[in-house]
Amino acid sequence: MKRYISFITIVLFFLFIISCRKEQIISTDSSLKLEFSTDSLLFDTVFTSLGSTTHELMIYNPHDVALNISDIHIAGGESSSFRLNVDGVAGTEFYDKVIPANDSLFAFLRVTINPNDLNTPFVVEDELEFSVNGNRQTVKLLAWGQNANYVVGNQHVSSINGAFNIVADSLETTVWTNERPYVIYGYALINSYGTLKIEPGTHVYVHGNGGIISWSDGQLIIEGTAEAPVIIESDRLEASYANKPGQWDQIMLMDGREGADNIIDHAIIRNSFIGINCQSVLKATQSALRVSNTIIENQSGCGFYSVYYAAELKNFIIANSGVNAVQIHGGDYRFVHGTISNYCTFAANNYVALSIDNYVEGSEEIYLYPLHNCELDNCIVYGKNENEIATSFYAEADTNYVFDHCLLKSKRYTDYPGFRHCLFNKDPMFADYSRNDHHLDSITSAAIGIGSPAFGDEVPYDFDGVSRVGIPDVGAYQYAK
Repeated sequence: MKRYISFITIVLFFLFIISCRKEQIISTDSSLKLEFSTDSLLFDTVFTSLGSTTHELMIYNPHDVALNISDIHIAGGESSSFRLNVDGVAGTEFYDKVIPANDSLFAFLRVTINPNDLNTPFVVEDELEFSVNGNRQTVKLLAWGQNANYVVGNQHVSSINGAFNIVADSLETTVWTNERPYVIYGYALINSYGTLKIEPGTHVYVHGNGGIISWSDGQLIIEGTAEAPVIIESDRLEASYANKPGQWDQIMLMDGREGADNIIDHAIIRNSFIGINCQSVLKATQSALRVSNTIIENQSGCGFYSVYYAAELKNFIIANSGVNAVQIHGGDYRFVHGTISNYCTFAANNYVALSIDNYVEGSEEIYLYPLHNCELDNCIVYGKNENEIATSFYAEADTNYVFDHCLLKSKRYTDYPGFRHCLFNKDPMFADYSRNDHHLDSITSAAIGIGSPAFGDEVPYDFDGVSRVGIPDVGAYQYAK
């Protein structure tokens, strides 16, 4: 009997609650308006023919009564470059979407822009329209379109991990101009005895795991200027991706042919897995890589990685890598007035800024590569670790390395004879290494006035064009008040 009474009580309680519920009131008051998370939805520059990332718009009902949106649509209709999705459903027009009191609704938008004949960026506009109780409200839609030259991988071989497109075939010289950017899907490949030249001001965007490969005996020449550097970076143009590492693969240079050096001058290479990867098997000294006035930054792997290659780098910055900023396995190198910095904040690691050895560990054996020479002159090697230099050598292979007039972060090499006139563990006082700003920010910087004038004469102007006359500062920048 008690159980029966309890059951009746529960039933009556729920009937009472249900009877007390108010029906949802949908207002027809024309004075009530919607609110939006923004009144203008701006898309970053979008390459023609390629879709953008999805942008979210929140639609709010701030009132104590429900509102019925009788119509939601893009003003340009089917011909619009913009596409709409409301609450997870794609469409061109939506009717009678009720938003309960003090609630919200999601809308998602994308844009795909058709190509035209313009070389410069152009604007594409439209409006997202809402009708509520006879009122029309709008959110502006705005995107910048950019026509581009597309390099799309269309061939495969087992030795390349991905599709590639030959952009400079054997005995062919191809020139990339700055009229329109280049967008690479897969790898842009320079074939044996081919040459790719990239002119000042050219912007190269790389999608996903793609990059640039110079095959054995190929040649890459990047010819930027101080006013118009060549920029190579990811094709993700949203602000949130501006400093994200590992968005594309690498620039890879294989054995070069005699008299055909690879040249990279006034370039900015950022946000890849490896910035420059140069590898030679038998011909380390037949050609060289010559890098000048170049920034390599925000790599998830190494900024500069080399196996038995000949390379000369002057006036350069290699900064913030998930592994070593510079990693060398044998070869012949000279670094002059460079800043090698590793304060990596995006990877929890203890990799040093500079690693030098004379071997590569394979899966079953160790391959020895003589280090014919490695010289750093008027350079800075610094970072967050107690030691930012690591060396490891097999006695069976030659080793020869010298640091001359450098500022170094290390407690291991202070008495080593190969370190000449070097200063250890004194703060260079970079302006803001977290933002890749490696200017010397204070007159008390330990890098000021400790360089060799002889090396300064080789590179008479710093990265900003400031003269190094007299006793130069070390690194890529002179201190300037």
